[in-house]
Amino acid sequence: MDIYDRIPYSAIVNRKPLTLPEGGRVIVWPVVNLEEWIPTEPLPRRILIPPGEGSHVPDIPNWCWYEYGMRIGIWRLMAVLKEFAITPTVSLNATVVDVYPEVAEAALKADWEFLGHSYVQKAMFLLDDEREAIFKTAEHIKNFCGYQPRGWMGPGLTQTEITPDLLVEAGFEYTADWILDDQPCEINTDNGTLYSVPYTTELNDIPIMLSQSHVSSVLYDRTMDYVDVLYEEGKDNVRVMSVAVHPYIHGVPHRIKYFRKIFEELSGRPGVVFMTGAQILDWYLAQQD
Repeated sequence: MDIYDRIPYSAIVNRKPLTLPEGGRVIVWPVVNLEEWIPTEPLPRRILIPPGEGSHVPDIPNWCWYEYGMRIGIWRLMAVLKEFAITPTVSLNATVVDVYPEVAEAALKADWEFLGHSYVQKAMFLLDDEREAIFKTAEHIKNFCGYQPRGWMGPGLTQTEITPDLLVEAGFEYTADWILDDQPCEINTDNGTLYSVPYTTELNDIPIMLSQSHVSSVLYDRTMDYVDVLYEEGKDNVRVMSVAVHPYIHGVPHRIKYFRKIFEELSGRPGVVFMTGAQILDWYLAQQD
């Protein structure tokens, strides 16, 4: 299916306005991304390049960088979100529930929404059997948390030509992979409608901190600038913004205070509402004719 047939163009100025009760203007979607990096395989990312710039296994320094997030950083993120009574969506590789059961159990106990982030942290176009990976993800997460995950995010937001069709077949209702709008929209598939819930790389700590190498405060600064614009626009037509972090990036000591400042300020701002991805989808669907 052609991309324009799958997700037709829609100008926001021509849409029926979306609304929130009590003068709400902006929906903030907090996303915590949890991955499993397999130490016996080449790692998804590196913070330290070894002498000679070669790639080797096991890559202990870079695996330890990530592992710090699962041992230490995630608990800092959880403490901040609990402090402000904010329930995020957790995007996780399905194998996280096996390798890091304490983390997965804590997220489940805190009522975080579980979203499928594939079975392992590997690009969708590199998988031997994409369909099997999608179905295994849904089944494995459901067996752990007790419900079919409604949302999906591909590792690195990757897709193939048939990913949307397979997601609907496997029971997923929405995806975060189509980062092209400030409101939910429909994605056509051969198996029915899939919905896009607005995600972004603009407020995501992978590109900000790793690709662009910004200083520690930039996610906070950019989030405040971002919400100022959406807040003004949202008085006439509600907007959605996501804030996405990884525990090995924003769970470290020099960044956690800025993560906290984001939610301290947003939670005290009238007209800002926090929702999970599933709640955003339900809100959107309730306003459709």
